Amino acid sequence: MPATIVETNSKKLKRKDIDPITLDIIENAMMNARYEMDAVVFRTAMSPGIREQNDMFPMIANLEGKMVVGQFGSFIHGFKEAYDGSIEEGDLFLTTDPYACNGAISHINDWLLLRPIFKDGRLIAYAAMFGHMTDVGGKVPGSLPTDAREIFEEGIRVPPLKIFKKDELQTDVLELILHNSRMPTWNRSDFNALVAAMRTAEKRVIEMAERFGDDEYYSALDELLARNKRAMAKLIKDTVPEKKQHFEDYICDDGLGMGPYRIKCAMWRDKGKVIFDFEGTDPQSISSINFYLNEEMFKMFCGVYMIMVFDPQIMFNDGFYDLMEVHIPNGTLLKPREPAALSCRTHALGRIFDVLGGLLGQGDPDFLAGAGFSDSPHFMYSGYDKNGEWYQLYSIGFGGIPGKPSGDGPDGHSLWPSFTNVPNEFLESYFPLRIESYETITDSGGAGYNRGGNGLRMGYCFLEPGTISIHDDRWLTYPWGVNGGLPGRRSEKILKRADGSTEMMPSKCDRIVVSAGDILYFNTWGGGGCGDPFKRETERVEFDVRAGLVSVEGARRYGVVMNADMSVDEKKTKTLRARMAKQRGKVKMFDRGGDIAELKKRCKKETGLDAPRQPEFQAWALKYLEEQPKAKGRGKKVARG
Repeated sequence: MPATIVETNSKKLKRKDIDPITLDIIENAMMNARYEMDAVVFRTAMSPGIREQNDMFPMIANLEGKMVVGQFGSFIHGFKEAYDGSIEEGDLFLTTDPYACNGAISHINDWLLLRPIFKDGRLIAYAAMFGHMTDVGGKVPGSLPTDAREIFEEGIRVPPLKIFKKDELQTDVLELILHNSRMPTWNRSDFNALVAAMRTAEKRVIEMAERFGDDEYYSALDELLARNKRAMAKLIKDTVPEKKQHFEDYICDDGLGMGPYRIKCAMWRDKGKVIFDFEGTDPQSISSINFYLNEEMFKMFCGVYMIMVFDPQIMFNDGFYDLMEVHIPNGTLLKPREPAALSCRTHALGRIFDVLGGLLGQGDPDFLAGAGFSDSPHFMYSGYDKNGEWYQLYSIGFGGIPGKPSGDGPDGHSLWPSFTNVPNEFLESYFPLRIESYETITDSGGAGYNRGGNGLRMGYCFLEPGTISIHDDRWLTYPWGVNGGLPGRRSEKILKRADGSTEMMPSKCDRIVVSAGDILYFNTWGGGGCGDPFKRETERVEFDVRAGLVSVEGARRYGVVMNADMSVDEKKTKTLRARMAKQRGKVKMFDRGGDIAELKKRCKKETGLDAPRQPEFQAWALKYLEEQPKAKGRGKKVARG
C-alpha cells in the first residue's frame, strides 16, 4: 500500500500561468539551492568518500515526487510505493535497504534520507539525498564483500522509517544503527551533514514559495518539468529509430572466479516513446555483483546520457519519464530476487552507460562514442596503526573517458561528472599510506581520430600492516572502440611485496593481507577510441607524444612515425598509414578486441590471470526466467549455458 500523506490544510494548489522571467528566476533559485546542499555537506561531513569525492546525490522534487533539480533522478516514487505509513509535517525518513524501497537505492552502504516540505499545512515539495557510508557492518571492512551470497552478509539493513518525528530525532534508532558500524563517528557526522543539507533545501523552497506564492511556485515546477518533456520528446523523435537496435556488454567476473556476465538490451521507438527491453540479460549471480535496477533510475541514466550527448542545453529533470518504457526481467542480474547480495553492484551500474552508448550510437553513428570508464572501482585499506587506533579508507578510482565525435576523452576522470579525487595530501595525512605514483598511463587510451582518455596509475605504499579490498572490472573484456577507433587498455592490479616478489591481483578480492613496505599499483583502464586513427592530424599526435600521453611506439597505432627530436616524419607517416589502412580493411563500427571465446583463450598470456569459468546460475533462476510471459513485440528468449 502506498504512503498516506497527512495535510492539515485541504486547500489544493492551483495551476497558474508563469511568465518567462519568473520561471527563469525560480529555475536558477532551485539550482542554487541544490548546489547549496552540496556546499553544506562538504563543510560538515567527515568521510573522504562523501566530503572529498562527493559520493552523495542531492535532489529537490515537486509535491508528486518528481525531481526538478538534482543529479541522480528521483527515487521518491519507489520510496512512496514501498512505504506503508503516513507522511506528516516534521517527518524525516531513512532507509538503507534496496529491497524495501523498490531499488530507490542500490546497496545498503547508501543511506537515503527524505524530507517532505510542508508550508501552512500543505505538502509543497520534497528534499532528498543519499550518500555512501564508509562502513555499515557486515563481514568485511567497508561492507562490500565480493564473496557475499546474500544481502544479510553485507551489513545492517534499515527499512523505511521515520528517523525524525515532529522534528525530533529518534536517538535510540540512530544509535542502534551506528552500533553496527566500524566507523560510527564518520557515519554520524555524514548523517548529520545530509540532514543539514535537506533542511537548507527546505528553507530555500519555503522562501521561494513565500516570495512568489504557493500556487506560483507549484506551477513553476510543473512548467520546468513540462519544458523538459517537450525537449526530450523532440530528442527521442530525432535520435531514436523505430527499428530495433540491439547491444550487449559484460561484467568480466563475479569475484568467485566465474564470468563474464552478459547485460543485453534492445531499444526502439514506438508512438513517441522509446522502449528498452533487457530480455536476454543473464540470470542473477550467486555473488554480490547484482544490480537491483529501478526502472525510474534507468530512465534517469538514459535521459542524462541523451542530454549530454545530443543537447547539453536541456535542463535535466524527471519531466520526460512517461516518454520511456523499461522492461527488466525479474530474476536477472539487473532485477535480482531478495535476498540476493548487492554490495558490488557498481560494475553493472557503470556498464549500463556503455550499453546505452552502444544502443543510441547505432541509431545515429555521428554521435557514437567508445566504451568509457563505466565503473567506480573501489580501493579499501584498514587495520590498526602503531598506536592501536583503527583506520579505514574507502576510495573511488578514476580512469579514461571515451573518445567521442566532438573530441578526445579526458584522462583520469570519474564516471560521475561531479566526483573528485581524494587529495594525496589528505590520504598521507590521515592514513598510514604514502602515494608512490599518481599519473596517467601512457598509451592506455584507445587510438582513434579522437583518442580515448588514459587510465590512471596509483601506487599505494602501505606503512602499517593491514588488509585491502579491490573492486574493479574490465580486466578481461576491452573498453571497445568505435567507427575505426581501437579499444582502450584493460585494468590491472599489481602488488609488489617488500621482499621483492610481485603478485597479479584479481579485479575483485577482499582480505588481502599487506605489510609495511608493500606497494599496490592500482591501474585503471583507458577509454575506447572514436574514429579512424589514421586520419588524426599528425600535429595532434605529436602533441600527445610530447605530453607523455602517447609513446613514440604508441604513435604507430595512428600510423605516425616520430623522429628522434619528437617531431613527425611526414613522409614515412604517409607511407605507413597507407600500408596499415590496406592491411586493416573495412572499418569496424565496434572493435571489442575479440569475442569472449578469444579473450578467454588469450587471458592467461595477456593478463597473467586464469580465465573465469562459465557462470553457474541457480536452477530456480533459470526456470523462473523461462516461465516468465513474453510481452508483445519482444524477441525470442536467449538461453545461456
